[in-house]
Amino acid sequence: MKQFLKFTLATIVGIIITSILFVLISFAIVGAIAGASDSATVLKPNSVYELNLEGTLIDRSQDDPFTGAFASAMGKPSDNSIGLDDVLSNISKAKKDDNIVGIYLKGGSLSGGIASIKEIRNALIDFKKSGKFIVAYADNYSQRMYYLVSVADKILLNPQGMLELKGLSAQTMFFKKTLDKLGIEMQIVKVGTFKSAVEPLVNTKMSDANRLQVTVFMNSIWNTILKEIAVSRKIPFEKLNMYADEMMMFQPTEKAKQYALVDSLVYIDQVDSILKMSAKDLKKDDKLVFVKHSSMMKVADTAKFDKNKVAIIYAVGEITDNEGEGIVAKTMVKTINDVAKDDQVKAVVFRISSPGGSAFASEQICHALTMLKAKKPVIVSMGDYAASGGYYIACMADKIVAQPNTITGSIGIFGVIPNFSGLNEKLGISYDGVKTNRMSDAISFTRRFTPDERSLMQNYVNRGYELFVKRCAEGRKMKPDQIKAIAEGRVWTGEDALKIGLVDKIGGLNDAVKMAVAKAKLSTYNISEYPEKEDFATKFLKNFTKDIQTSLLKSQLGEQYNAFKQIRNLDKIYGIQARMSYDLIIQ
Repeated sequence: MKQFLKFTLATIVGIIITSILFVLISFAIVGAIAGASDSATVLKPNSVYELNLEGTLIDRSQDDPFTGAFASAMGKPSDNSIGLDDVLSNISKAKKDDNIVGIYLKGGSLSGGIASIKEIRNALIDFKKSGKFIVAYADNYSQRMYYLVSVADKILLNPQGMLELKGLSAQTMFFKKTLDKLGIEMQIVKVGTFKSAVEPLVNTKMSDANRLQVTVFMNSIWNTILKEIAVSRKIPFEKLNMYADEMMMFQPTEKAKQYALVDSLVYIDQVDSILKMSAKDLKKDDKLVFVKHSSMMKVADTAKFDKNKVAIIYAVGEITDNEGEGIVAKTMVKTINDVAKDDQVKAVVFRISSPGGSAFASEQICHALTMLKAKKPVIVSMGDYAASGGYYIACMADKIVAQPNTITGSIGIFGVIPNFSGLNEKLGISYDGVKTNRMSDAISFTRRFTPDERSLMQNYVNRGYELFVKRCAEGRKMKPDQIKAIAEGRVWTGEDALKIGLVDKIGGLNDAVKMAVAKAKLSTYNISEYPEKEDFATKFLKNFTKDIQTSLLKSQLGEQYNAFKQIRNLDKIYGIQARMSYDLIIQ
């Protein structure tokens, strides 16, 4: 009877699991079929591109219906992601298509890196050259979104809404006291006074060197933001800083209009009439047709086929050796080699948005790019971050393009080996054994370094640093000592990096494409993106368990997901790393 119950229970569990898998796989297949059957959007006269500024801005869009679905099921707001690539493409389409009369920027809490937001802002400025309007409305504007929409012809705010303007702050999460309680000692070897990535593991606050570099680059970013708002809104820089000191978010809404930060205080039902008034040559009885972001993505690309291709290779996330959510060295090297072999690809733009990671993986990618550069022009476009390992894989390019508020540099290396002896003692665990040679048990997790072991590790890290410096010197055509003078792990903004020779031009992805086209001497070309995007069904069938788990966590943790991710990723920073400060949070 006992065996019968056991097998019956196992059968029931098996049926339940199979049923769940069947439903999920069916969902994937149906989604794929539905996606495949989506027809192209045909724009009508008097159309307005409606860009909803909500959710999370990422470098490339991805098919992920799970996060939104799980959030809705749990009664939480959906945090949909928007691809920067799609936004830039849609703005370009809107500029060129005569049926589009303007852009409506709706909402104001899209989260994303400041450099990526500037990329959209620049595209909107370019759009305005067409003579078409841009109108923005929101119940509340976050500071970053106000920076973005400040280019609009008219900025509208709900009379009871808020506009955030307060300046920037940066925070780092420190784990030292937590590790102490667990009895875990993180043994650090590094090169670089400013190499602050290890500080959360061994300090409880910022070092003086780190505080200096963060202060410098934060002020650089803030000054860029204020200067550009000042130009767009015709408000003196100094006045904007004064308004920020007032913490505009909690001031009476009328002050935002009084200070000329916005043009009108209106409710959302009044926006349509303002949009109609903004459209040129619109007759009294004509109606505006609103085209949402997802529909705009389906507007057919009018570019003619061309055998000459400019490849954009996306390198986004942390750099790892064999696995991870970001830049996996083996996969990236294969992509680079495939592009090198493609005779139709005449030039390459390597788009980097990475805080770095494994030093070994960075070297493999750097080598592959060097081989690619021997065959074709390679231009690097830096996103929000291209620091440490992110700069390692950028330095060999023919030219490097960065936004003024890109975080880059951080040329330095460190190693982390945990010592679990304190934890083992708390748990009552001890070790004993034998060895054949003096160093057979070297670099053990169960005890502290010996002086000889620390010396070995330091020399190993020093060699890694010298190689990093050498690669930078070769790529930038500078002497190693010149690189070392601006290295030491120091982080720079793109604006400051231009002054010291770490980048060549201030600009965005489109500027990098233009440079690649010019260097390859192309008159006509098509853009091809790598690695190829996976549709939802393919991605789901390959890795559905991991995707569901991530989506569930995002929907449950919301803004705290990043903090959870930092803790979860601590196990990835053992060994030799070329990584900038761990997820510095800029607000």
